[in-house]
Amino acid sequence: MPVKNQVQLITYPDSLGGNLRALNELLLRYFADVYEGGLHILPPFPSSGDRGFAPLNYKEIDPRFGTWEDIRRIGERFDVQVDLMVNHISRQSAYFQDFVRRGRASECADLFITLDKIWPDGNPPQADVARIFLRKPDNPFSTVTIQETGQVERIWTSFGTKDWSEQIDLDVCSEATRNLLVEYLAFFSQQKIKIVRMDAIGYVVKKPGTRCFMVEPEIYEFIDWITGVAHSFGLEVLPEVHDHYTVQFKLAAHGYWVYDFVLPGLILHTLLDKSSRKLRDYLRICPRNQFTTLDCHDGIPVQPDLDGVLTVDEAKKMVDTCLQRGANLNRILSPHGAPCDFDAHQINCTYYSALNGDDDAYLASRAIQFFAPGVPQVYYVGALAGRNDQRAVDRTREGRAINRHNYSVAEVEQALRTPVVRRLVKLIRFRNRCTAFNGDFTVLDSDDQHLRLCWRKDTQQCVLTVDLATCRPVIEYQDETGQVSEYLP
Repeated sequence: MPVKNQVQLITYPDSLGGNLRALNELLLRYFADVYEGGLHILPPFPSSGDRGFAPLNYKEIDPRFGTWEDIRRIGERFDVQVDLMVNHISRQSAYFQDFVRRGRASECADLFITLDKIWPDGNPPQADVARIFLRKPDNPFSTVTIQETGQVERIWTSFGTKDWSEQIDLDVCSEATRNLLVEYLAFFSQQKIKIVRMDAIGYVVKKPGTRCFMVEPEIYEFIDWITGVAHSFGLEVLPEVHDHYTVQFKLAAHGYWVYDFVLPGLILHTLLDKSSRKLRDYLRICPRNQFTTLDCHDGIPVQPDLDGVLTVDEAKKMVDTCLQRGANLNRILSPHGAPCDFDAHQINCTYYSALNGDDDAYLASRAIQFFAPGVPQVYYVGALAGRNDQRAVDRTREGRAINRHNYSVAEVEQALRTPVVRRLVKLIRFRNRCTAFNGDFTVLDSDDQHLRLCWRKDTQQCVLTVDLATCRPVIEYQDETGQVSEYLP
């Protein structure tokens, strides 16, 4: 089934109402004709960390959230997307625990990357370690003492050492791992899943003398393989990669769906700086086979996604504005990033708070997102125009919790009554139903103080104009009869 060119919702399984059953009830009651593109349910699986992104397995749903039957029930009305963490699995998983007990005698041993698989003597040269793209300090290696033998094994853990990482890297070159991935994809298909997001896929290839991140051409060979498997089960694949924007261009050129991780920060810069020049230039060349977001469970991307799009000074200005409005930062930490002592991987902040609670600016940001090429996704906090949740940060000591508020049913209903959310819902319905968005996209000429975007299909045309002085969006559309109407989001 092809991906629908309509707006999707992103949510945790427990963030709208507390569990999957309540989520389905809310969707059917308030959003059945809104998020017609489908629903991305962030990891609902049993997990030992990272709010679901350290899965123990995929054939169960965490009992706190519900069951696979609840997800199949949601799938009766909405196309469902889930995550497959192709790079790693939980330290607490039965697979890794068996390896910890039995070492290389374990049937699961070949799932994991002992360092002798990469360097024959198991000792990586310092020059090779220095090249590795890190998202945590030091190195990506953990030491494991095998319980039955006392033997010490060093294994690859991209997201930290054993003391503080719950994510153990999988060896995607091994037959055991590939068989496991095939098994999970087949299972997803049986559960009527439509799209699988390949989380952290950029890390899967480990090769001496490289960054061990988006290693070419091996990364394309792996994505080709897993895409072919997914397609054989009727599943679409969405690789998730945070890197320089040109990497998305390469992935798109290979025919894969990609994320437009440039768009969130570039729209924010445009509205704060009151200039459309860089956004206009980018929209003319950005991939068309993409998914667009403004906010997500992690944050607003800055580095490396915006490197080469915004200058360091422009990026600093945007980051500083968000910090003044209550945001915090997820930093790069890798020596390969952070030019000029600027270290900002993602801004942890709700998009509504980043725009200082300005309803018009927020609707303008969503209108630009919906007019940009691609399939729009709206994160649940953004769907309800949520503000920064500092209490959650203080309680969890997790900076990203600022944009992960769990809404009760009453809070959802209260948010739906606010003018900004009512306007957003109306805009989403317009985006879903206007068939001009299935045609051709054009960035119309304008001065830097304005932005004009156009979609045209046959005799139907739709034009968005944003005056950056006021941040008021205006949409003019012409239907198949030639009648022209004006719509103010």
